[in-house]
Amino acid sequence: MRILIMGGTRFIGVYLTKLLVEQGHTVVLFNRGNQPPPLAGIQQIHGDRTNPEQIQAQLASEQFDAIFDNNGRQLSDTQMLADLFKDRVQHFIYMSSAGVYAKSDQMPHVEGDAIDPKSRHIGKHETETYLEAQNLPWTSIRPTYIYGPLNYNPLESWFFDRIVAHRPIPIPGDGMSITQLGHVEDLAQAMAAVLGNPKAIREIYNVSGDRYVTFDGLARACAVAAGQSPEELKLVHYNPKKFDFGSRKAFPMRVQHFFAEIHKAKTDLDWQPHYDLIAGLRDSFQNDYQAAGRVKVQVDFSTDDEILAALC
Repeated sequence: MRILIMGGTRFIGVYLTKLLVEQGHTVVLFNRGNQPPPLAGIQQIHGDRTNPEQIQAQLASEQFDAIFDNNGRQLSDTQMLADLFKDRVQHFIYMSSAGVYAKSDQMPHVEGDAIDPKSRHIGKHETETYLEAQNLPWTSIRPTYIYGPLNYNPLESWFFDRIVAHRPIPIPGDGMSITQLGHVEDLAQAMAAVLGNPKAIREIYNVSGDRYVTFDGLARACAVAAGQSPEELKLVHYNPKKFDFGSRKAFPMRVQHFFAEIHKAKTDLDWQPHYDLIAGLRDSFQNDYQAAGRVKVQVDFSTDDEILAALC
């Protein structure tokens, strides 16, 4: 297949590009050109996806069998692309988010659960609704937290920063909030399994790791991945409602239970996560955090210090 990937040079797209090329596909990337392609010889079309004129000028004459829209956040980001290719593509695969789900008394989240209209990801659900209304063979993927080497979101690195500095780890609540992480390589494998799969057409899939973890458990898992004793960690719990952090982010995850059932993806796509949490975090620590020299980077712990001082 000749496949277009929107983005493709930072995180998910790097893994997906390499996997699709390995499988024999021809991959074309569309992005602003700020980063080099993940593989030599990959064609890049440079443009701004939010500019309708550039999408029309750069892509109207192109032919693709499938499209992976990895970085559309709002309906306006994807609508022009979907309209342009709705009668010309075999499969349109959209990267959504499990963050669209509303809080629920019943967990884990399953595809079809109620949507939170105030979610910061609501634009992704609006995009899914639009794709559903079109004559387009689409599939949507809803990951929970994504981690692994090249992660530009401070997720596992937030824990690693404190662990390697031998600092207390401030965790909101009682540390028993349950969450879920999925390794980026496993996500790319699921995306490739969606491609051309007739079972996946006009379907939504939760994709993540196959086990859940508490906040405290995640901190301990990060310690193990970093080669340190989890028993020696100092976990400090606090009530986030007693602090005004402003625009600062004191903790890298939403303070609530947040995990999703992935049975549908495993069944329909014949897919299984390869990484357990410890192995995935070890991959991230050794092949990204350590390899990039993050151990020596000066980290701003002022927000931590504010929390710790208030608890003394």
